Amino acid sequence: MKVVALGVALMAVASVHHLRVLLLAHVAVLALAAVSGLPLRRFAGRVWLVVPLFTGVVALPVTVNLVTPGAIVVPLGHWFGHDLGLTAPGLSTAAVLLLRVATSAALVTLVTLTTPWPRLLAALRALAVPRVFVMILQMTYRYLFHLLEAVGEMYTARRSRTAGPVRPSAGRAMVAASAGALFGRTYGLATEVHQAMVARGYRGEPRPLERFRFRLADAAAPSLLACGAVVLIGLDRAL
Repeated sequence: MKVVALGVALMAVASVHHLRVLLLAHVAVLALAAVSGLPLRRFAGRVWLVVPLFTGVVALPVTVNLVTPGAIVVPLGHWFGHDLGLTAPGLSTAAVLLLRVATSAALVTLVTLTTPWPRLLAALRALAVPRVFVMILQMTYRYLFHLLEAVGEMYTARRSRTAGPVRPSAGRAMVAASAGALFGRTYGLATEVHQAMVARGYRGEPRPLERFRFRLADAAAPSLLACGAVVLIGLDRAL
């Protein structure tokens, strides 16, 4: 139910076009994170650390008068016979895009941090998400940390066996050799994991360790988010 509510909330945020309504939605998501017991500063940092790096680069050209005509509020000088600057409509459009992406990312982060990973994958499978996609997510999440640990161990082993400065050519050869060794270890680990899964009864369909039981409390959060989505769309249409 939480995944369904997340989908409804994401569609509602994507349908909003006014900055004030998006700001209200973002504050509501932060309030839900605080109620859920998540550190608010760390939660907001996770969202706003990524959004400006990617969405900001995409939205930056929209703010220039060459793309979005309008009154220049931040002049950038005279270039090639034309006045260049940031326009009010461009800044408003970029702010709406940034806040929409930030609110959507905050919703996904909130659901991910408040839901155990096995339950989230089981919910995706219950919603008819292809099992190949679910299995890739499950195995990637499970063995990504193991892979990072293996990389750290290989780097430490190389440093402990290296005396003195290393020439650039030798360093590149070392990186290439480490990448090949890591690929071999990854392939061997994947084969062993698959054989272990087959030996324990795996036949292509992952089985959850616990069965879902619908309770009245499970419908509270989706109902609340659905009502919030209706309110957001209504406010957006009223402005």
